[in-house]
Amino acid sequence: MRKIPIVPTLVVLLAVAIMIALGVWQLGRAEEKDALLQRYAAAGASTDAVAWPINGDAAERVLYRRSRITCESLSAMKQVAGTAASGARGWAHRATCTLPGGEASALVDIGWSAVPNPAAWTGGQVSGIMAPGPRLVADPPLAGLEPLARPDPRELPNNHLSYAVQWFLFALTALVIYGIALRRRWRDRS
Repeated sequence: MRKIPIVPTLVVLLAVAIMIALGVWQLGRAEEKDALLQRYAAAGASTDAVAWPINGDAAERVLYRRSRITCESLSAMKQVAGTAASGARGWAHRATCTLPGGEASALVDIGWSAVPNPAAWTGGQVSGIMAPGPRLVADPPLAGLEPLARPDPRELPNNHLSYAVQWFLFALTALVIYGIALRRRWRDRS
């Protein structure tokens, strides 16, 4: 009679159960992410401006909506990789602005250029689209720069379904490997 070792079998079955639970969890996350992306797409169609968010949770609720700020002063200006509205690759000019009252700041992408030369901009009124970060992508661009590509929620990945498939495959693989190990053990003992 072939004996199945109790402790190793329980360990493998526990691991498989955990992997399956993680796969089911990722399926739920896929549905949540899809709903979030749909909400972002609907927000992009709104023309009403929203206030600059005071914290990360508030920023999450207003992504891809129009907003407006007053940049009282600049604390930093840098160039980061960016894409123009035309699709050309180059440099986004990003300012760190001090907001009225001096207690809060905002990141503002003021426009695009093909070269990383600093833009001559000292602040003022900015309107644009809220992007992840959070940052405001100026629309229209400022300081004689070209427009940046509009923030698009379709660029955010929803790869939770593939993660779920991976967890289910890990569980299946663990069972197959354990089955092979048991066969070899039984064969060696007979």
